[in-house]
Amino acid sequence: DVSDIVEAVMPSIVSITNVSESQYQSFFGGTQTQQSTSCGSGIIVSQDADNLYIATNNHVVEGATSLSVGFIDESSVSGEVKGTDAANDLAVVAVKLSDISDDTMKQIQIATVGDSDELQLGEQVVAIGNALGYGQSVTSGYVSALNRTLNLSDESGNEVQSTGLIQTDAAINPGNSGGALLNMKGELIGINEAKTSATSSGASVDNIGFAIPIDKAEQSLQELMNLP
Repeated sequence: DVSDIVEAVMPSIVSITNVSESQYQSFFGGTQTQQSTSCGSGIIVSQDADNLYIATNNHVVEGATSLSVGFIDESSVSGEVKGTDAANDLAVVAVKLSDISDDTMKQIQIATVGDSDELQLGEQVVAIGNALGYGQSVTSGYVSALNRTLNLSDESGNEVQSTGLIQTDAAINPGNSGGALLNMKGELIGINEAKTSATSSGASVDNIGFAIPIDKAEQSLQELMNLP
């Protein structure tokens, strides 16, 4: 059941804290710098001799001056952006193995990747992520639709169109971005990206969340991990 999936997969899920700086014109003239913090999620997808690699959304790490990655045992270490794919809202964060304690290494694991192309409407799914920055939480729902398109805006106001998305009624909230969408085998089949809360006319919308299918994301993530 869902609790078994959560127990098996939670060691693969991380929280990501992004500290960024922005400049603004002060009331008295001149330019001042303001620091802000945002929270997201990530999934441990690979490891080599030097680094642990974490998949997430580009908008989770965008503009970061520093990144902190939190593991299942509540320890946290610094991470750095290995590479980004803004067009597909994907990014990879690298964490040096030398920065991770032996105790933490024994508790974390690499996610098992499934086949999102096999998803069917009505199939049950589980979402895990750092909702609202409160720590990892779990929601469950169903595949509501496939091959959806979503228009997003980045920090610079540029519009990015995400296509081929999985739509689910599992709750996806701020902080869930970059977290895992799982099938009932506990396999990673999507990277949670966004939710829709209102229509263009302002009408309220409930239970419409979106995830990037892992079959769409996998090649991009591999390329980002292989960057020098």
